[in-house]
Amino acid sequence: MFASPAFAQAAPAPPSGLAMFGQFVPLIAIFVIFYFLMIRPQQRRMKAHKAMLDAVKQGDEVVTGGGIVGKVTRIKDDELEVEVAPTVKLRVVRGTLSEVRSKTLPAAANDGKR
Repeated sequence: MFASPAFAQAAPAPPSGLAMFGQFVPLIAIFVIFYFLMIRPQQRRMKAHKAMLDAVKQGDEVVTGGGIVGKVTRIKDDELEVEVAPTVKLRVVRGTLSEVRSKTLPAAANDGKR
């Protein structure tokens, strides 16, 4: 009663190359959007942070990742000596710096004008 006869159906044609490409277009579009909204800005921030770390000089006021504010007194290879109080100096790793607040400015050229 509930059984219906099976009808032979023609097999669907295999998808063409253009149809298969059309299925991947949304995935490619999502990846491109993801790249421009997430990956590229993060690479720019990383590049700017690395440039900031490379430009740290003695006398700069810096903030560490833990929020400690101090003045750079000595620079070793990958470590900085940061003075946080007149008699307190800390050794910090250069990569833990989160910002350079005030940079030391080069001495103004003496051009003779007053």
